[in-house]
Amino acid sequence: MPRLDSKAILQGRRSRYSLTLILGTAISVVCMLGMLGYLWILAMAGGAAAGIDGATGFVVSLVAAIVPVTILVPLILMLDRLEPEPGWVLFFAFVWGAGVAVLASLLLNSWGIAYLMVPLFGQSVGDFLGTSMVAPVVEESAKGMVLLLLLWRRRNEIDTFTDGVVYAGMVATGFAFTENILYFLGAFFDGSLVATFAIRGVVAPFGHPIYTAMTGLGVAYAAMRTGGGRFLAPIAGWVLAVLLHGMWNASTIFGWYGLGLAYLVLFVVLMGLLAIAARDRRSQVAAIDRYLPPYISTGLVTPADITMLSSMSGRRQAREWAARNAGARGRAAMKDYQLAATELALLHRKMDAGVRRSDWKVSRDSFLALMHVARDTFLGHVPRPVTPGWAETPTDSGFLRRADFAHVIAQAQAQQSYVPRHGQPPR
Repeated sequence: MPRLDSKAILQGRRSRYSLTLILGTAISVVCMLGMLGYLWILAMAGGAAAGIDGATGFVVSLVAAIVPVTILVPLILMLDRLEPEPGWVLFFAFVWGAGVAVLASLLLNSWGIAYLMVPLFGQSVGDFLGTSMVAPVVEESAKGMVLLLLLWRRRNEIDTFTDGVVYAGMVATGFAFTENILYFLGAFFDGSLVATFAIRGVVAPFGHPIYTAMTGLGVAYAAMRTGGGRFLAPIAGWVLAVLLHGMWNASTIFGWYGLGLAYLVLFVVLMGLLAIAARDRRSQVAAIDRYLPPYISTGLVTPADITMLSSMSGRRQAREWAARNAGARGRAAMKDYQLAATELALLHRKMDAGVRRSDWKVSRDSFLALMHVARDTFLGHVPRPVTPGWAETPTDSGFLRRADFAHVIAQAQAQQSYVPRHGQPPR
């Protein structure tokens, strides 16, 4: 059976590995470890001043900060199960938030409050304005930078608004993780840890993900459009993120009534995000139903496959069947087949939306090659060159008409990329 780099194909890249991703992740991890080291020093100093074991305070705060992460990350990933994002890119977004974004925010927030707000407005008003104005601008900018980086380097990964929300949710959850350790440390030493954990970890853990999701929506719009207005979308999203963040921070001055009203607004926004995710799921299923039937005559897709691909339960049952039929390799091949077929449908949808590039055929053929190899694997076939039947749809529509799949696979193996590093076709 031909060996293909399935992860590279599904990511629409020359290789699954990227120097930008590796370097960005390394820098983010170093920054995160540096922040944890800084928080350890604060814990030891605070413990010494209060006559309490600082190490215990740090460990307790760390564990308390991990709890919301273990809840938020699975919930965020559940939004996009039909076409999940690459794990390493999601990890990069998380550690950027937990490292680079937090470190930049700590430095800029401290500087803005100490040298701008307090000198201009006095200590009390300056602190309030710093919390409600400076912090939202700084923090949403620091978190949003990684989304702009993904738009620049990984635009093909963003196929729906939900993708933008998922990446935004991951960077925001990473940010909240490190920030929560700082808040929980202070609460540990003043005896209010339970109350602080209840507010930040139980009552309102979705705060940062909801704020940054606005920027994610703007970035997703820019990734899915070709008009000039798409450049304004990330800015509009960032403005909404800052406003929501500032509203929450400023609500504390109005007591529980202010917090309740702000919480209600965030809850409504959260329901809107869930509605967007549901709509995107329906849109993806509609793309599968519309764009895959022309490939039935190639032998790579059957009507039963289209039905299977249209539901999560059908996909799960198919993977279980493949595991019984061809073992672990069969399960992995079925997963590759499902993702490649989904990406193929989304590729055609982007083309219809006008996001079309000169080398889109290379991306299309790479998905088809992976589907061919994966199908032979989970069916348990003996490796052999195969030339399936041909779709009758004209080539202008983007569907394959008279291609030799053995040649497609050989060409894909020779390139080992399917698409160039720059000027990639839509996924």
